[in-house]
Amino acid sequence: MADEITKNAIEQTQSLDRDCTTLSRHVLQQLHSFSADAQDLSALMNRIALAAKLVSRRLSRAGLVEGVLGFSGDINVQGESVKRMDVYANDVFISVFKQSGLVCRLASEEMEKPYYIPENCPIGRYTLLYDPIDGSSNIDSNLTVGSIFSIRQQEGSDENGEALDLLQSGRKQLAAGYILYGPSTMLVYSIGKGVHSFTLDPSLGEFILSNQNIKIPEHGAVYSVNEGNFWQWDEPIRDYIRYVHRHEGYTARYSGALVGDFHRILHEGGVFMYPGTLKKPEGKLRLLYETAPLAFLIEQAGGLASTGTEEILDVVPDQLHTRTPVIIGSKDDVTLVKSFINDRKHEKNPAIATH
Repeated sequence: MADEITKNAIEQTQSLDRDCTTLSRHVLQQLHSFSADAQDLSALMNRIALAAKLVSRRLSRAGLVEGVLGFSGDINVQGESVKRMDVYANDVFISVFKQSGLVCRLASEEMEKPYYIPENCPIGRYTLLYDPIDGSSNIDSNLTVGSIFSIRQQEGSDENGEALDLLQSGRKQLAAGYILYGPSTMLVYSIGKGVHSFTLDPSLGEFILSNQNIKIPEHGAVYSVNEGNFWQWDEPIRDYIRYVHRHEGYTARYSGALVGDFHRILHEGGVFMYPGTLKKPEGKLRLLYETAPLAFLIEQAGGLASTGTEEILDVVPDQLHTRTPVIIGSKDDVTLVKSFINDRKHEKNPAIATH
């Protein structure tokens, strides 16, 4: 029995050696090129991977290292209390990209204005937008959190440091993705050529290709939404929730971490929603740092992302921290939610419609 286990382990190791595809190699393979642009994107993804490794290491020791858990005592630009890991992760991305020579500025939901890297600006042609820690309220409970990122070409010159060229639709993104810090650390990305996931192998210190050309099922059983806000939603969203409550085959799953919930939907199908409320019709999630990057991924995987009235990737922000409602996931499920909205818009009653 022991010899058989050893033999299997050796075969698995040899298979890994043969099939091992690192993140940077994968980017170049996707682009079928070693051009300057291809090498830039490969280098940018390598930097994101480095930031992910540093954040992952910190999170894995969160209960042992002083100053990791709890609140920092600061309030961010959104008016929200800041967790210590928010600060750490934001600083990690800044530090990593200061050394890149490629990125002239970084924009984060934790910072009011973009962070400029003057030494990179003469040559840096890109902007990194990111949510350094998504779901940070989960950290103190040792639950799943993530990071979200988007890469855009820097266009034109800024006016008063406002980065006005970023106020364009999500279709201007060159790449987008997220990092999931869970039982294993995973990086999922797209450069407009499908969606691919990588798993961090701690023994190698590398992200290794684990799943490529991910396609979301056209329909899934999962609906993911904070039903605690039920009475704050517009009636069409409440109608949809009533519908899934009354029909078999639906399962509620909501963790409070966008990346974790989205990751489940991407692989299993279904729909994630964060609708607007009566007090905040614009919703909670930020377009540039959260909804547009994930919309880029979901469309590449064959799904849909909508505000309920407009595709997320077509929304043009009027400021860096613009928020949007979001309905994202499998085509059939997003379409079903939108049908309730359209029915109400045309003064029909979804309760008696043919849903």
